[in-house]
Amino acid sequence: MMNFPIISLERLNGVERKDTMAKIKDACENWGFFELVNHGIPHDLMDTLERLTKEHYRKCMEQRFKELVSSKGLDAVQTEVKDMDWESTFHVRHLPESNISELPDLSDEYRKVMKEFSLRLEKLAEELLDLLCENLGLEKGYLKKAFYGSRGPTFGTKVANYPQCPNPELVKGLRAHTDAGGIILLFQDDKVSGLQLLKDDEWIDVPPMRHSIVVNLGDQLEVITNGKYKSVEHRVIAQTNGTRMSIASFYNPGSDAVIYPAPELLEKETEEKTNVYPKFVFEEYMKIYAALKFQAKEPRFEALKA
Repeated sequence: MMNFPIISLERLNGVERKDTMAKIKDACENWGFFELVNHGIPHDLMDTLERLTKEHYRKCMEQRFKELVSSKGLDAVQTEVKDMDWESTFHVRHLPESNISELPDLSDEYRKVMKEFSLRLEKLAEELLDLLCENLGLEKGYLKKAFYGSRGPTFGTKVANYPQCPNPELVKGLRAHTDAGGIILLFQDDKVSGLQLLKDDEWIDVPPMRHSIVVNLGDQLEVITNGKYKSVEHRVIAQTNGTRMSIASFYNPGSDAVIYPAPELLEKETEEKTNVYPKFVFEEYMKIYAALKFQAKEPRFEALKA
C-alpha cells in the first residue's frame, strides 16, 4: 500500500511550515488528493453533522432508495450496470446564495449545523487555495480571484449515502470520474470505506479517518496550473458491510468566470512543454461535463479548444 498523504495543518505555524508546504506540493503534483487533520473544524460540530445526516437518511431517504432500487431491478442484477450509481443523494447550494431554507425534510437543527459547517469549510477552501498559490509561486489570492466571476465563486454540498449493496462487483457506488470544479473538501464516514483513487493505473483506497477532511483537486485547477496539478479519477465501491456517508463540498468558479492557465506559470514552462490548456467560461465547461462526466477528461478540454 502506497502511503496516502495525510497532512496536519497545525504544523503550518512554526518551524515545520516548510516541511508541511512540501507535503502539500507533493500531494498536489503526484496524487491530486490528500487528507487533512488538525484543520480547525471542531470535532463536536462534525459529530453532530454526521449524526443528523445519518438520521435524515434513515428517516427521509432510505425507503425512497429501496423503492428506486426495486423499480430498476438493481437488487437482482446479473451483469454489470454501467449507467447507474448505487447512491442516495441531495444537494445544498451555499454560494452565491443559499437554498438550504427551501429544501424539504431538513430539521431546523440540521439546517443550522449544515450552515455552520459550510461556512467553516468555505474558509478552509480559501485558505487551501492560498497555500496552493504559495507553492505555485502565484500571488496570494490569485486562485480565489480566478474563480470569482461576477458574483463570486459557487460553493455547494452533495450529501450522499451509499447503502449496503448485495452485488458490489456489479454496481458501483459511484462510477469513476474526475471532478469538474475547483477544490473539493470531503467529510466521509470513518467506519465504512469505499472511496478509491486511480494512481499509476492502480486503484488505491482513501483511508477512512475520524474527523479528517479529504481534499481533491478538480479539472479547473488542472487548467489554471496548465497541468502541473491534475484532477484524478476516483470512484466509490459499494460495500456489503453497511451504509457509507459522504458529505462532499465543492468550491468552484462562478458560472461566468473565465478560466485559463495562469500566465506566470506559462512563462516558467520549459520549451519542450508546449501543451497549453484552453481558455473558456466555466459554464461552457459544465455543459460538456454534464454529458461526458464518466468518460476521460481530455476530450472535454479538446472540445473547448475547438
